[in-house]
Amino acid sequence: MISLTRLMFFIALVPSVVIHEYFHGRVAELMGDKTARLAGRLTLNPIPHIDLFGTIILPLLLVISGSPIVFGWAKPVPINPYNFKEPRKGMMYTGIAGPASNLTMAAAAGFVFRFGLFSYTPIIENFLIYFALINIVLGVFNLVPVPPLDGSRIVSGLLPYELAKKYDRFEQYGMGILMVIFIFFNDILWAIIGPVINFFSHLFLGQYLF
Repeated sequence: MISLTRLMFFIALVPSVVIHEYFHGRVAELMGDKTARLAGRLTLNPIPHIDLFGTIILPLLLVISGSPIVFGWAKPVPINPYNFKEPRKGMMYTGIAGPASNLTMAAAAGFVFRFGLFSYTPIIENFLIYFALINIVLGVFNLVPVPPLDGSRIVSGLLPYELAKKYDRFEQYGMGILMVIFIFFNDILWAIIGPVINFFSHLFLGQYLF
């Protein structure tokens, strides 16, 4: 039987990944690209953003299996960099937008949890914690500079043009690279991002995740 705690992780994940994608599209529009809006994806309605495997199946499997980390994703919003006045800057800023939205949501949930003016039931307090933790993990993980994660957009925008072109070619192998990392180098990955996750967890919630 799925515990209430694990179910709350799943419930917290869905709006987190939806808002993440919404802000990719929103910032892209501010930079001149309306592709997401024209595709009906510039909305907080979760249905257009749901990826059957990434938003539903994988998170539920992680919840049922008792995994310490519940993770998932929504369908990436479509972005056309040729609509940006400065394509490299446009992609960099839209890349930053997703993780920034997650860390902002985590900070807001942490603020309400730690400094809220009202008394909350244990269920609401726990949900605020889980919501903050989900968003911290999503925000930090997406900053890993491996295509197609958002961190790669940021790195590409900062690299010299010719070097960025070579770096961007790795995107076609990105999912394969991520699978290799998860299977063979998972401990190294978490050794790198774990302290960053703990930093934000302590900053926002006053407690460490690991």
